Amino acid sequence: MNTVTRPRILVVGAGFAGVECVRRLERKLTPEEADVTLVTPFSYQLYLPLLPQVASGVLTPQSIAVSLRRSSKYRTRIIPGGAIGVDIKAKVCVIRTINDEIVNEPYDYIVLSPGSITRTFDIPGLTDHAFGMKTLAEAAYIRDHVITQLDLADASDDPAEKASRLQFVVVGGGYAGTETAACLQKLTHAAVKRYPRLDPGLIKWHLIDIAPKLMPELGDKLGRSAQEVLTRRGIDISLGVSIAKAGPEEVTFTDGRVVPTRTLIWTAGVVASPLVATLGAETVRGRLAVTAAMNLPGHDGVFALGDAGAVPDEAKGEDGAICPPTAQHAMRQGRVVAENVIATLRNQPLKQYVHKDLGLVVDLGGKDAVSKPLGIELRGFPAQVVARGYHWSALRTTVAKVRVATNWTLNALAGDDFVRTGFQARKPATLKDFEYTDSYLSPEQVRERVEGSGTQEP
Repeated sequence: MNTVTRPRILVVGAGFAGVECVRRLERKLTPEEADVTLVTPFSYQLYLPLLPQVASGVLTPQSIAVSLRRSSKYRTRIIPGGAIGVDIKAKVCVIRTINDEIVNEPYDYIVLSPGSITRTFDIPGLTDHAFGMKTLAEAAYIRDHVITQLDLADASDDPAEKASRLQFVVVGGGYAGTETAACLQKLTHAAVKRYPRLDPGLIKWHLIDIAPKLMPELGDKLGRSAQEVLTRRGIDISLGVSIAKAGPEEVTFTDGRVVPTRTLIWTAGVVASPLVATLGAETVRGRLAVTAAMNLPGHDGVFALGDAGAVPDEAKGEDGAICPPTAQHAMRQGRVVAENVIATLRNQPLKQYVHKDLGLVVDLGGKDAVSKPLGIELRGFPAQVVARGYHWSALRTTVAKVRVATNWTLNALAGDDFVRTGFQARKPATLKDFEYTDSYLSPEQVRERVEGSGTQEP
């Protein structure tokens, strides 16, 4: 007796792209048409642009972690784990589950949106001593760590120790680094008032970047405006400078300066997930070379988008232009790729992805911000309204919007209590401890595993 199985659609990653794709698939496909499975280490969608506000205590962690299990109407099966390899010939995804088992998950159609990881370089001591700002756990950890430095400095009678604990270094002059330095500087500026034994003048924040300009995507005028705001607050900005080496109690800059510090935050860009390399397919700037329909040429049923796919930017009309890995593109790509998966199922033509960038917003904390919506340059409070309005509207659920709005209101009216939770207080956690970059397989290991274990049809 022949058994007819439904097509299996596997979505890797629960970021902006992956979640939008899954929700569109659920709305447009009947349960009889296909089975949808989502692979993600955490059963929530993280709103990454607001991580600096979690680190600074303006927002609580759960307010930007939108649960994927909140509604009982969703029918997608969630596999809690991370994809560590894909065999596109055998149509098998290798997954390491959260209980550390390695399983083979067969598919008929796969949507690759595994996101990105922090880009690092071969700098002595970097991964051993730097913190990242890429995950919810990192943001919560950094808040605890920064407040702990104030407590330890207050408890110390050693001037050298005080100085090293009250200096903070952020590497990366893009959005993540600039917002992180801005928000955390406001945190320490407000918190030190509760420490009468500490001299506020000892607190120093350094923001450095190898690029000649701060946030060049904003343009010269807004970039300079942001730099002036941060400089006015006392943040030392050094451009054309990076890290030569990092130690547990000091950091050496490439210009020769040695800064005593116990806090090095590395936000110098991101790269596509190492999962991309396991496919053995052509890449562009580390992302899979896909068409404007986001499918992988020569491989039926394989789609890539967001940070993982080098999606041609058709709106620019320039040869070789690819969409930047931003939230506004990822969300829209997720919807289009869902339509294209459905079109493939139904033997219909695919749609090309076209979206004109709506602009950029940078929240510098308090009433400070710079924004460029639709090419209009804004500064100060109007820019802050636009920045927070954009972030608020982009949150996917009403519950998340209420939580974030409530947090903003409470913080504006009552300020912060500067409570540290003791999160992993006895166990230092740095870049290498949060992103699990050593978990991925090579293309050869993927093939060996798939061929060796065999893949059984469900």
